[in-house]
Amino acid sequence: MNLFHLVLAFLVVQRLAELVLARRNTARLLADGAREHGSRHYPLFVVLHGGWLVALAVFTPADATISAPLFITFVALQLGRVWVIASLGRYWTTRIITVPGAPLVKRGPFRFLRHPNYMVVIGEIAVVPLMIGLWEVAIVFSVLNLALLAWRIRAEEEALSSRRSG
Repeated sequence: MNLFHLVLAFLVVQRLAELVLARRNTARLLADGAREHGSRHYPLFVVLHGGWLVALAVFTPADATISAPLFITFVALQLGRVWVIASLGRYWTTRIITVPGAPLVKRGPFRFLRHPNYMVVIGEIAVVPLMIGLWEVAIVFSVLNLALLAWRIRAEEEALSSRRSG
């Protein structure tokens, strides 16, 4: 087992932990009167992320070496992910859930970007395979991710439009 295999194991554990947190937050928000939007695309994200992890596991050579600058970028992206989740707190989910009348979160990275989590994921889907030279995996999953994100961002912007000021 090499460092990349540890990165891959970390990603699997991270994604599973995020699903547990997201499910808990989603249930709590829905119980408080929140509403889900754009749910049709959600299973496609599960397939995309699962497929990305499987592709990484299948195509990673046993003797894969990691690019140090891209590994540092990966670590920075993980810090960004933690910042997003911490900033959203109980509102963080993997779905588009809105609470009527709740103000939009404008702290943390949301002061600078509308969709910072998507920027983290865009970076991650490209950087992780590129760390070990799997440019084909980076391209295929980046294109698929961007297509799905375009659909998701439209749905999210529509769901939040009445709460955006100015």
